[in-house]
Amino acid sequence: MMGLAHRIAVARGQAPADLVLRGARLLNVCTGLVEAEDVVVAEGRVVALGTGYRAQREVDLEGRFLVPGLIDAHMHLESTMMVLAEFARTVVPHGTTTVVLDPHEFANVLGLEGIRYVLDSGRDLPLSAYVMLSSCVPASTFETPLQPLRAADLVPLLEHSRVLGLAEMMDVAGVLSGEPDVLAKIEAVRALGGLVDGHAPGLSGRDLCAYATAGPMSDHECSTPAEARERLRLGMWLMVREGSATRNLHALLPVIQELHPPRALFVTDDRDPFDLLTRGHMDSVVREAIAGGLDPIEAVRMATLNPAQYLGLRDRGLVAPGCVADLVVVDDLERFQVQSVYKDGELVAEAGRPLFAATGERAVPPAHGLTVAPLTAEMLVIRGRPGPVAIIGVEDGTITTQHLVEEAPWRDGQLVADPARDLCKMIVVDRHHGSGRAGLGLVRGMGLREGAIASTVAHDAHNLLAVGVDDRDMRLAMEAVVRAQGGFAVAAGGRVLATVPLPIGGLVSALPVVELAARLEALDGAAAALGCRLAHPCATLSFLCLSVVPSLKLTDQGLVDVEAGRLVPMQA
Repeated sequence: MMGLAHRIAVARGQAPADLVLRGARLLNVCTGLVEAEDVVVAEGRVVALGTGYRAQREVDLEGRFLVPGLIDAHMHLESTMMVLAEFARTVVPHGTTTVVLDPHEFANVLGLEGIRYVLDSGRDLPLSAYVMLSSCVPASTFETPLQPLRAADLVPLLEHSRVLGLAEMMDVAGVLSGEPDVLAKIEAVRALGGLVDGHAPGLSGRDLCAYATAGPMSDHECSTPAEARERLRLGMWLMVREGSATRNLHALLPVIQELHPPRALFVTDDRDPFDLLTRGHMDSVVREAIAGGLDPIEAVRMATLNPAQYLGLRDRGLVAPGCVADLVVVDDLERFQVQSVYKDGELVAEAGRPLFAATGERAVPPAHGLTVAPLTAEMLVIRGRPGPVAIIGVEDGTITTQHLVEEAPWRDGQLVADPARDLCKMIVVDRHHGSGRAGLGLVRGMGLREGAIASTVAHDAHNLLAVGVDDRDMRLAMEAVVRAQGGFAVAAGGRVLATVPLPIGGLVSALPVVELAARLEALDGAAAALGCRLAHPCATLSFLCLSVVPSLKLTDQGLVDVEAGRLVPMQA
């Protein structure tokens, strides 16, 4: 006898369980109490809490704390630079058992096949990987992806069992103006009962009311208590983001401690390999929230029950009869160090190590890689004249930029890099269609004294970019990246000094995370030796093309004044 009838029999004590975890101090997210409990598991699900049950396997937790598996309700796999199988091996030992992926970057570089690739990658892993369909490909009309994705393209994927809805709706202007295809995406998802995630930094008042009316139900872009309170007041779900590039936890904790909102949850959004190795994943968010003064029970709720309720995953996020047996054993509720992890009732990680095989890539990515026109010296020439020039101002640790206006670095009819003034040249080249189209600009804040850095990680269209003070080295670094079918490269003095190949979509690698992080560290070291003062230069560079985040950005189409919503010349 198997199935539901068998689980009922086990719950009634009429048949032995598969597993009983004895001696647990269970953090019950439903009651807010910590109670001594035995947890009874059959066929991958919790069937009972109580004593006296027989089992084929018994584990004595000896008074350790037991919490539900942790859930990240909004993240981008591409930011980890890992395939999903390697990501699972990295985060499951930290207690993460469910993630919700927005494959926005894969969708930009591979189209619908990019979304299907992520869905295929999530099969047969000890990690439940759900997907939200990418809502804004391209992010704006000023970016060039492989192909735009319209509402009609996305609708067939809504039938997939692991698709939960529509990912962060970044096109706020399209929503507020009633742009037909934007609204068609939202209405198609809502008609099928799906979720619509929001993305509305700085939006308030009547415009925020209009945005919420349209359908977005959450926002992970809040950076101030005022923004957080307004979204909670309007019934939206507050996603408290603690990523690598953007960290909002400590700014928003006072709101959580004041209001104790049931519609609040933790997400990471973007975590890079360094962070995942040194800080952890959702466990680190819980740990930092507790260290910041949040009650441990509330902190655990925000990484378990609350995201499960938002996502409509009624059988996870808590340890209760009928729920999936995703269980995490921690040493205590203050340090919150994960000791072991059970997924569907099976022990899958212990003492920080995964207990499942390194299977490598589980899905074959689409063949499309980089289609780049020949890189010529002429492409890097910026014709100009003496006088004021628009410059992108870079600040470490933020994805926003400044819109600077300074006297042009000018020589022989051209605008040039000037390392003495901390001015680099920047180029963004179409990598999808081989058109040779390129946007050119100047950047302040890199600190480079010589050489160049090139990358295909350039949100959101992920065209080929390079920043440098020497045209020859810029070409050399870009050519190295093209040969590798994507990734990063640092060049100086006519030599390539370091590379990190990311051949899967030009975004991720199949390397183990430790090896990948080592190569990234070597690349950062090579950039630092050239004078770069950014902690992780490629992470900062990746947002210099994102045309929906202020202030001045560069795409293959040219300079974008984000606030004005238009392309602008370098010199008026």
